[in-house]
Amino acid sequence: MIIGFGGVFWRTGNLEAVKQWYNQALKLDIGDWNGTMIQPQPGNQTIFTLFAEDDRYFPAGQQVMLNFQVADLKETLRHLEEIGVPLAKEQEISEYGKFAWIEDPEGRLIELWEK
Repeated sequence: MIIGFGGVFWRTGNLEAVKQWYNQALKLDIGDWNGTMIQPQPGNQTIFTLFAEDDRYFPAGQQVMLNFQVADLKETLRHLEEIGVPLAKEQEISEYGKFAWIEDPEGRLIELWEK
């Protein structure tokens, strides 16, 4: 029945600043319509995961966390360091891949994943 995600939508208090940050930090070319198309490449997946209300994987006050799959986490982190975006918590490596976390200008925790 479900063939993929159609989008991720949320409200922001500072549209232009948040658009600019996502463009600069994550190289998402957000257009005049305030959105962008991310075209999946072969082998990429979108994972839908539910977390219990008291799970501590991401902040309890944040209802949704974005997870962006990246081709090369080391290169992505190098870029983020160059433009002054700090890690929100230490990198982790597990059987699921390599992970790092940053925060957007409104404090949303974002997970970066290299499988």
